[in-house]
Amino acid sequence: MSSGQNNVPWVTRPERPADAAAVHRVNAAAFETAAEADLVDALRRDPGAWIHGLSTVATAPDGDEVVSHALLTRCRVGGQDALALAPCATLPQFQGSGAGSAAIRAGLETARAAGENLVVVLGHAAYYPRFGFVPAASMGVTGPFEVPEGYFLALSLDPSRPTPRGEISYPPAFGI
Repeated sequence: MSSGQNNVPWVTRPERPADAAAVHRVNAAAFETAAEADLVDALRRDPGAWIHGLSTVATAPDGDEVVSHALLTRCRVGGQDALALAPCATLPQFQGSGAGSAAIRAGLETARAAGENLVVVLGHAAYYPRFGFVPAASMGVTGPFEVPEGYFLALSLDPSRPTPRGEISYPPAFGI
């Protein structure tokens, strides 16, 4: 699967077992600490959270170097299955190039094709609406802690189905 933005033909695909170190490197480079990289590693070890095929990478068009990563893991909303989008990371030199958007879009499409229904994300209010995310409260979804309005967002992957409502429960690796 590929997606282009800024005239770059990003190639996206599910994470492969051999990508684990590269995914760790991308997450460690994209954030101030290794906490997100360690979170991905912990989620990968949790069979209740990790869903094969929903860890998506974008690779450089001129090779197979992983430059961006988007992770969807199992969470619960009101006791029903949902997905959490976190973390999303791009190597600093590729930020703003569309690589991250390509990985996110590919992951969301894979989740939709797999029959998933609801995705939640805690992130930048100006960034995630481009993928269809809306304030989670407007869908009856609440977080387990206070978040400034507009930063806790949700996306219905299948508008023909009712979405879960209630408080989100994250996998234990999130420490929430």
